[in-house]
Amino acid sequence: MSILISILITFLVVVLILWLVQRLPIEGNIRQILQIVVIVIGIISLLKYLAVF
Repeated sequence: MSILISILITFLVVVLILWLVQRLPIEGNIRQILQIVVIVIGIISLLKYLAVF
């Protein structure tokens, strides 16, 4: 059950950070790079919780 809660919290944090990146007054290219970085870090975190790494 704790794994499910950890996955849910990680997903919510990633969504919150992506929303905050959208709100930043920066160029589109930099915003896109930040979004990709956040998504990759989120996927790696989720894989860590699922014991893939």
